Amino acid sequence: MKTIFKSTGLQYERQGDYMLPKLKIGDKNKYCIGVWGQRYRRYLKEHHRIIYYNYMTVGTLYQHLAEADMRANEMFESLVKELSAKEGVTEKLKADNPMEWVRRTNNIRSRVSEIVRDELFRL
Repeated sequence: MKTIFKSTGLQYERQGDYMLPKLKIGDKNKYCIGVWGQRYRRYLKEHHRIIYYNYMTVGTLYQHLAEADMRANEMFESLVKELSAKEGVTEKLKADNPMEWVRRTNNIRSRVSEIVRDELFRL
């Protein structure tokens, strides 16, 4: 007859009076999660707790956040370049009228931030 320790297929080690399972951490990769990944994590945790805890339980939360952060950064950079070219925010404007260039660039970045946020948080 198999004991409960053998039937589960796990290895156990004795820690004082207790038998604790030898668990391995599944993902040892270090993920760099930027501002978009942190915002997405906060959004998932506040508004979609089941999805958030499912990712945590499976062990793929940080991988998922890193991928979302990377996609959001790529989208942000490409949209800023596209809108800057479309609206004539160039290096010539920067040299001629720096304050106007800053105003227009900040306006573009603000609008793009809203677009990326809406795309990232859409489930």
